[in-house]
This record gives sequence, structure tokens and C-alpha cells, in this order.
Amino acid sequence: MREIVFDTETTGLSPADGHRLVEIGCVEIINRVETGRSFHAYFHPERDMPVEAERVHGLSLAFLSDKPRFGEGAAALLDFLGEAPLVAHNASFDFGFLNWELNACGHPPIAMHRMVDTLAIARARHPGAKHSLDALCTRYGIDRSHRVKHGALLDAQLLAQLYVELMGGRQIGLGLAEAAPILVETDEAAVLAAAPAREARPPRRFQPSADEMERHRAFVATLSNPVWARYAPAG
Repeated sequence: MREIVFDTETTGLSPADGHRLVEIGCVEIINRVETGRSFHAYFHPERDMPVEAERVHGLSLAFLSDKPRFGEGAAALLDFLGEAPLVAHNASFDFGFLNWELNACGHPPIAMHRMVDTLAIARARHPGAKHSLDALCTRYGIDRSHRVKHGALLDAQLLAQLYVELMGGRQIGLGLAEAAPILVETDEAAVLAAAPAREARPPRRFQPSADEMERHRAFVATLSNPVWARYAPAG
């Protein structure tokens, strides 16, 4: 099964307040294994960059000034996404921005039934725990030492690892093919003929000596009320 794990960076919390999507990173997984294919793009927000948002992701308006508008990269993004389910952490946030941008440039929105929310999965699996991406990476032993600031592609790569763990680990769906039995045809007559000839040995007989028999009788005489004597026939 093909799935796309993705993350976005924006100028703020809601497109309804005039905020825009400035970065998207997508990672392809098939049968819960990363394929190495990814999609990454920066977009000019066509507005200013609030200081609070820049502190989170480090993307300044100067850096984004020569980047394309979202509408210029939408076709390539949609081609990469295809019809796959889309996995995100707090997915309603990312879907909200993605669909707003798609609508703004004349593309139909992505159906919400394709949304897979790892935040909801984590809350169900670990009620009462911390569910941020950082906290969950720590819980599952996923290395995030190289994550200094939020970055869409880096976060999507971390989320892809986390998603696999949340869904049961990499061995989900792993099947070991049964090995076909190895059949070896043998010529019994040829095997017997090739076997080395062995000289038959006479059977060895081990009889107790007269001395051994005498010592045995003496030992038995010392036994008190032996079992065989109790059940011996009378007379």
C-alpha cells in the first residue's frame, strides 16, 4: 500500500486569518517502508513573515523572496501525492492549509477521507502522555538530534518513522515464504553397493561368574521384606 507522509510550515495558525503555506515536505512509503522518494518545495507567501513563525521554522521573507508561488508548484505536488492516503501529525491543520492553497489556485480540495492523523493514533495508544512529535520520537527511540528547527521535509521523515512504529513496527505484514521441500532421488541399490563391506561379528554373551552369583545371593539375603517376596506364590 502506497502512503504519503507529509508536513507543512506556514506563516501562522489559520488560513482564515490570511496566513499561507510556505513549505511542504512529503515522504513516500509503501507497505510501511520508506522508498527513498520524496517531494520538497518552498513557496513565496505573498505576504510578510511574522516574527513568531520565523522563530519556529527559520524561514525569512528574504529567503522565500525568489521561491515560486504555491500555484506554480501545485501540479507537481499533486502528481507526487497521487491518490494515496496522506499521513500528517495534527492532520487537520496541514489539510486545512493545503486545501486552502489548492482552492486558491483553482484545484479541487483533497478528500478528507484520505487523511490519516498520527496525533489521533498516538492519543489512542498513549492516553495521558505527551503527543508532540518530539515527545513521541523520544518514546520510540527515533533519533531527532539533527532537528534544530522545524522543517517540513525533516519532520516528514521523522513522522514516517514514527508512523511505522505507531502502526506496530516494521514487521507489520511481514510474511516468510515457506521453503519448498528439497527432494533428492536416490538409487537404493547403488547406495548399498557403494557402502563399505563390514564383517559380521558374533553376538557377545555376558554371563555372571560363580563368584558374582554368590555375592548377589548374599546381598539379597540382607534385604528386609523385599517386594518380590511379598507377592511370591505360596508353596
